[in-house]
Amino acid sequence: MSRISVRGFAVASATAVTTVGAVVGVAAGGTPAADDNNFEAAAADTTLLADIPAGQQAQVQTASLTQQADAQASAADAAAKKSAEESARLQAAKDAKSKKQAAEDRIEAEREAEAKKKEESERASRSSVRDASSFSAQGSYSVAEVQAMARQMVPADQFQCFSNIVNHESTWNYRATNPSSGAYGLMQALPGHKMSSAGADWQTNPATQIKWGLSYMDGRYGSPCGAWSFWQANNWY
Repeated sequence: MSRISVRGFAVASATAVTTVGAVVGVAAGGTPAADDNNFEAAAADTTLLADIPAGQQAQVQTASLTQQADAQASAADAAAKKSAEESARLQAAKDAKSKKQAAEDRIEAEREAEAKKKEESERASRSSVRDASSFSAQGSYSVAEVQAMARQMVPADQFQCFSNIVNHESTWNYRATNPSSGAYGLMQALPGHKMSSAGADWQTNPATQIKWGLSYMDGRYGSPCGAWSFWQANNWY
């Protein structure tokens, strides 16, 4: 056969079923529910499959496979796009993290370089100052001479802070004495004889007093500027 007649097969099957049902109904003493023509009409009105020419079956199958392939290709494209977007997102996050780390490393490197530069500057400043013992002893000293000695002994970046304290404590009078407390000298050391740790001539030599004052400020406040900050907040140091 060149054609597949599905409808004919359906009608024949329905007729056979109807006949068997009628026989059973008569034997049981009943009345058949419908005649053969009604079943044939019902079967004829029901579309089970379209009559498809045998030569076109391959075309239908090919079209179906093509549709399936297109659907699979579309799904694959969507999956590839989603994968590419996820990869791009992950790469962007990775790049952002790398940039942040690079920025933090650069800031840390700059901070370390600045600290090293400052330390070298302070070291150079300290190495260029004169020691108290390098000054010749005199019977007396003017304010200008005492200040000149201090400029040579105190690091340049600390001199103004040192000078501020001395101005407030003794107005650069190395023999200044507080009659009520007994504080003595440029720094108003209390008691004054504490300055003997810097030299036996602490009462008459401004250089010895400056040496002691620097040691005291560095040891207790880190620097003359640290001491000056404390003095401003408390009016003593």
